[in-house]
Amino acid sequence: MENLECLKVDVADHVAVVTIDRPKVNAQNNKFRDEIVSVFDTLGDRNDVRAVVLTGAGKTFSAGADLSERPTTEPGVYSAHNRRVRASFDCLLECPKPIIAAVNGAAIGAGCVTALCCDIIIASEKGFLAMTETMVGLAGGVAHVRRHFNESDARLMIYTGRRFYGLDLLRMNVASACTSPEKLMETAMVMAYEIAGNSPSAVRAAKSSFQITENLSILEGYRYEQGQTKTLSSSADTAEAMSAFREKRKPSFK
Repeated sequence: MENLECLKVDVADHVAVVTIDRPKVNAQNNKFRDEIVSVFDTLGDRNDVRAVVLTGAGKTFSAGADLSERPTTEPGVYSAHNRRVRASFDCLLECPKPIIAAVNGAAIGAGCVTALCCDIIIASEKGFLAMTETMVGLAGGVAHVRRHFNESDARLMIYTGRRFYGLDLLRMNVASACTSPEKLMETAMVMAYEIAGNSPSAVRAAKSSFQITENLSILEGYRYEQGQTKTLSSSADTAEAMSAFREKRKPSFK
């Protein structure tokens, strides 16, 4: 992944760190959207990557869409723009590898949705999520916000444009952890290494279950999960895990 202008990617010990790096506030333009799709499609297929941490450079996670690239009203332009924006979020939801959002600062509008499309959210005490669309005459993000916030808080967030900081997000069960700014990446990496130490095929199957069963009934969802378990039972990862258990050693997954 060379010649990236808006993202930095580092991979070591089965963990990828993707940093949004578009000074000054990591605003999302079309180049960013194209790059994030390419990067996460690639990381999803790489055998040396088992977990991903997504964060922002500097003091901002992402301040949202770059308003200098708002689409025109010419026929077809806005539809193409919307498709491009959806793809920049869908690539995170659909990536087969778990993604941890390390929210180091402002995550506003599209930046907020980017964080909400990750599997796990952790935030520093100075990190915050905000949907300011109603302040500028827009109304996007509801579908993604209500996946994480309860109905009252989701509506409060959308209607007011308020900022919800790390401690708020932890209290609301939106974030899994709130840390000091200095401890944020350390905490994210510990989580990522925990994930990377487990069976890669089982983790991929688990993420697939989260994706597929979200809108299924519990009967249909659990039936799907049982199918996943049946398939995994004959995998090399499961055989290694069972051998390691019997031999009282740490498994070595390939």
